[in-house]
Amino acid sequence: MLKQPATKYSPFPPVGLADRQWPNRVIAKPPVWMSTDLRDGNQALFEPMDIERKLRMFKMLCDIGFKEIEIAFPSASQTEFNFVRRLIEEKRIPDDVTIEVLTQAREHLIRRTMESIKGARRAIVHVYNATSKPFRDVVFNMSRTEVIDMAVAGVRLVRQLAAEMPETEVQLQYSPETFTGTELDFALEICNAVTADWGATPDNKVILNLPTTVELTTPNVYADQIEWMHRHLARRDSVLISLHPHNDRGTAVAAAEMGLMAGADRVEGCLFGNGERTGNVDIVTLALNMYTQGVAPGLDFSDINAVAREFEDCTRLPIHPRHPYVGDLVFTAFSGSHQDAIKKGFAAHKAKADAPWNIPYLPIDPADLGRSYDSVIRVNSQSGKGGIAYLLETAYGIVMPRRLQVEFAGVVQRETDTHGGEMSAADIWRLFSRTYLDTATPVKYVEHHLFERGNAQGIRLTVEVDGTTHLLSGEGNGPIDAAVHALRGIGAGLQVRSYEERSMGSSSEAGDARACAFLELARPGGGECYGVGIDGNIVTASIKALVSGLNRMDIAAAGSAHQAA
Repeated sequence: MLKQPATKYSPFPPVGLADRQWPNRVIAKPPVWMSTDLRDGNQALFEPMDIERKLRMFKMLCDIGFKEIEIAFPSASQTEFNFVRRLIEEKRIPDDVTIEVLTQAREHLIRRTMESIKGARRAIVHVYNATSKPFRDVVFNMSRTEVIDMAVAGVRLVRQLAAEMPETEVQLQYSPETFTGTELDFALEICNAVTADWGATPDNKVILNLPTTVELTTPNVYADQIEWMHRHLARRDSVLISLHPHNDRGTAVAAAEMGLMAGADRVEGCLFGNGERTGNVDIVTLALNMYTQGVAPGLDFSDINAVAREFEDCTRLPIHPRHPYVGDLVFTAFSGSHQDAIKKGFAAHKAKADAPWNIPYLPIDPADLGRSYDSVIRVNSQSGKGGIAYLLETAYGIVMPRRLQVEFAGVVQRETDTHGGEMSAADIWRLFSRTYLDTATPVKYVEHHLFERGNAQGIRLTVEVDGTTHLLSGEGNGPIDAAVHALRGIGAGLQVRSYEERSMGSSSEAGDARACAFLELARPGGGECYGVGIDGNIVTASIKALVSGLNRMDIAAAGSAHQAA
């Protein structure tokens, strides 16, 4: 049991923004996206990417549509430095993509960083230093003024070195690291000092990155902090407010969404949220959240499986199977009630093809992400009739009547309870065939011939019973009724409770058969079940369904007699 936290932890003080505006706003356009997969995401890996994997990741990020990509911490290692040089020297940076490099506000690190970007067409130089009171008092042993001087000196050196390389357009980004733990008046003071020294203008904007270096509060407090800065910053028209949410409390996506509503212009994060400690904001989730609200995010995730597999291969990190939008099981329903609702939703949507997407339990159309519907519904011991019916219909063209769904669901349930695990569509088809189509014991259908007798329909029906051939005949008001009368010749008394037929596509794995007949049968004195028949001829399919039901009743009766004995 956790001990009482009151003596060890103190709650974070509120901002006191009584007239906050962000709760009444919505996200109506995407932010400027900046991927930090190659820097922050790479630093968090057990085995950082080598240059070849970084090159693949960079290309994928460009293909997705990122226009700003933080590629390295060039002063951290020779590998990082070399990667920047290779991108520039081999001209791998698209004309519409700006690279970004990170450095602490320390002279020798800034010089090494500026050296790395020589020859680039355009680069963002991201300078940072910690600003919160614990860092000022404990780590740096500096006053507020000294910390501001550190930041301004770093920015001034970047400006000086940028002037010496006119072939490269340099944009400044400054981060007051530990922003969420910094007094707002001091965060404002140091940010204003930086933009003033750089000479920020509407045509030469400074990016002010306000990170949740460590997520300390509920996301609404972060939104208050962002709105407060948005309102009070000097030269606001010459500044881009950027968010860099970490996920220590598990609310980075919510913090980013609220921060955008609070006035931010830009978001930094990693594709699937990897990063130091518990990671950065998950850009895929954030972007697709916008997409489900009708906002085009400007990033291409139309083949999300390809993105996921390339990410996993480059980073050696697995993506959780229930990851929002992307996980292998995220569009998968095992629950019977979920499956039933999804099946009905698909049927309603199909009937109104131009209607907005509104499928229960599916906030986004999997097809928009390049995902198929094949795995939307999967069957295990938790599943119900809706999921089973959906798989048979979509994979094999078998559209079962509702009462047959209930009956066959019991068959599947017994199978999964006995053997455990998941059943694929192919497994369910085999069980369906074994239960309804391959029931040639004790009665086997051989052939039939129809004839007319006055107003009645006649049939000559050939069957085998326990290996012995019987030629039966009967008359009725139609082929099925005539066959019911004919089967009395072997002592089979049957009543047809309901009859339905469906057409099946020729692509079905049932072969080229196009007709499926379902007969609900009852026997005088008790006992009822369904029979199913499939054939290219609907009459033949109906007679096969009749024989199927007869055999199933005999099998069930034999089983009951065995249990009684």
